[in-house]
Amino acid sequence: MYVIVEINGQQFKAEEGKKLFVHHIQNAENGATVEFDKVLLVDNDGTITVGAPVVEGAKVVCEVKSNLVKGDKVLVFHKKRRKGYRKLNGHRQQFTELTIKQVIA
Repeated sequence: MYVIVEINGQQFKAEEGKKLFVHHIQNAENGATVEFDKVLLVDNDGTITVGAPVVEGAKVVCEVKSNLVKGDKVLVFHKKRRKGYRKLNGHRQQFTELTIKQVIA
């Protein structure tokens, strides 16, 4: 059984026991339980339920493993040829690591 859930504007495929890295959740503390109720689709062993826009009564219960995880560094390089202009900028996105404890559908 899996569901498609929307967390912070992004859609994720969620199954029990899986880990998710979602955009940083501000008020989440390590070990806290977080519930998400914007479930868009439920697949229960081949029986698919599509919400309009969400499935009523369905939710995903997660545990916060790590509040702040930094992603890989992304380098942004700008250059204009023959002008001597070069600019290098780096960015590391902040994520929150979640473990899915229960899928209620």
